Amino acid sequence: MISGNDLRNGMTILHDGDVYRVEYFQHVKPGKGNAFTRTKLRNLENDSIIEHTFKAKDNIEQAMVERKEAEFLYQDGQAYYLMDPETYEQFPIPAERCEHIAPFLKENMRVTVTMHEGRVLDISLPNFVELEVAKTDPGVRGDTASGGSKPATLETGGVIQVPLFVEEGEVIQIDTRTGEYLKRV
Repeated sequence: MISGNDLRNGMTILHDGDVYRVEYFQHVKPGKGNAFTRTKLRNLENDSIIEHTFKAKDNIEQAMVERKEAEFLYQDGQAYYLMDPETYEQFPIPAERCEHIAPFLKENMRVTVTMHEGRVLDISLPNFVELEVAKTDPGVRGDTASGGSKPATLETGGVIQVPLFVEEGEVIQIDTRTGEYLKRV
């Protein structure tokens, strides 16, 4: 148990039966009254954000989460299947929990899984991935005065904007945090 004064960014806590990560905190000591802490909390299961105020004397239970590496095996429409590379144990993740990473998720890719008491809370990709462009229109020189971009379908089915010079079959590097094209590989 920790007090309201002990909250820090990145901590994971149990609040109303769910696991939350502290995204923002502000300790407030008013001239009159007791100190308190304003927070923004992200629910790690459904990714929603709530604002909550804790009193300094509140007892808050800290959630012990485990982060470990897993390998993406396949997807069957209803679930994504991951494997623990140490034990070779496979576990399914419902498809709706993977929508944010699906455009960049490739078979045999290593991902980081955040777990609490055996439940998967979050899946995160490496910051940068290299994927092949499966389909894109040819870029025509002179179409734009400066730069320009076009949609490209990746080998995973995801669609991103790429510069006009990128062609089908090329391997490109993508920032998974923003979904932006970085460079050709």
